[in-house]
Amino acid sequence: MKRIYQVDEKVPPSLFLPLSLQHTFAMFGASVLVPIIFQINPGIVLLMNGIGTLLFILISKGKAPAYLGSSFAFLGPAGLIISSMGFEYALGAFVVTGLLGCGIAFIIYKFGSSWIDIILPPAAMGSVVALIGFELVGLTIRGGNIGANIMTDTVSSADITVFFITLAVAVFGSVLFRGFFSTIPILIAIVTGYVAAVFFGLVDFTPIKEAGFLTLPHFQLPKFDIKAILTMLPVLLVITSEHISHQVVTSNIIKRDLLKDPGLHRTIFADNFSTALSGMVGGVPTTTYGENIGVMAVTGVYSVYVIGGAAVISILMAFISPLAAVIQTIPGDVIGGVTFLLYGMIGASGIRLLVDSKIDYSKPKNLMLTSVVFTTGLSGISIKLGQIEFKGMVLASAVAVLMSLIFYIFEKINALES
Repeated sequence: MKRIYQVDEKVPPSLFLPLSLQHTFAMFGASVLVPIIFQINPGIVLLMNGIGTLLFILISKGKAPAYLGSSFAFLGPAGLIISSMGFEYALGAFVVTGLLGCGIAFIIYKFGSSWIDIILPPAAMGSVVALIGFELVGLTIRGGNIGANIMTDTVSSADITVFFITLAVAVFGSVLFRGFFSTIPILIAIVTGYVAAVFFGLVDFTPIKEAGFLTLPHFQLPKFDIKAILTMLPVLLVITSEHISHQVVTSNIIKRDLLKDPGLHRTIFADNFSTALSGMVGGVPTTTYGENIGVMAVTGVYSVYVIGGAAVISILMAFISPLAAVIQTIPGDVIGGVTFLLYGMIGASGIRLLVDSKIDYSKPKNLMLTSVVFTTGLSGISIKLGQIEFKGMVLASAVAVLMSLIFYIFEKINALES
């Protein structure tokens, strides 16, 4: 019978390192992918992921096992901000979003979380989540910092080949890989695409040649702009819903109600405080990782000491210079091949939310919410209020909240068709 290690239980010294490394490998591929997409030094991200995880364990009083990795929910709006204003303004938006998330933790502490389903019910929430991915798909094939060079005037056969090699490994690896390799198909796709890019002469090795063995992570300060902040804000409700679902799943695995002890307000505060702290020094937003929840489910090891060990390993990795240098040399064609799938997966996760929530589309309210959110987000319509332009996912999210509140009022006065 499999030995279960409870949340507050220490594992034998001989198992501590391999079990911690297992969590590190589980999070590494996805967590490092985010700074690759943003074209920033991954060292700062690994550092803040590790620090954020240790803070999460501390704030949750060692009762909630969770690893904080790089959040994918921010990719859509962050990509828009980076392309138009620069990464520093995305950092500022990360900080404000994280601090507002801490405010939500206080609201939940006082009033509970049922209000989230009022302002963004599942029929709207799933659509907004889907738009996060769908809005950025085009950028993955149009060059730039986060895309492949296959829809530009300078496209070559090498660009196209590397893009499709990377995409194919990511797609088929996710389906065919088994065992340990099944946890890192995206990382394997990046490595394969990188090797192909080297073969076709698309990689500049200068950063590797100039790197020493040890390095300091690249710190940078955020800049704040109201337009960037408003672009990022819709993600707040999405990550709140994601966090709650992760805590429910983890509770079921470890047979303890984490929503009550240590309390949802503590875990949401810790999650968002980590995001704000990361943004203050140049890192990306963090979130509890489903990959590591899966590791716990498979192994029966729930110990926060093991999770803490993985966090320490991540911090140490942040100071290994060759790793950062190699990642910086990954060309856009490889990044684009991965993100082409990744953004589609984010979009599909929104559709999955609609399916898992068992939305009844025979009810006009649900059909109207999903339909209007999708058409608003994908139509290209924009509304400008002063110097701030609302379009895409941002406008769709605002419309979703407004419609949801109106429908809620109609329900209260029995004006909606059942």
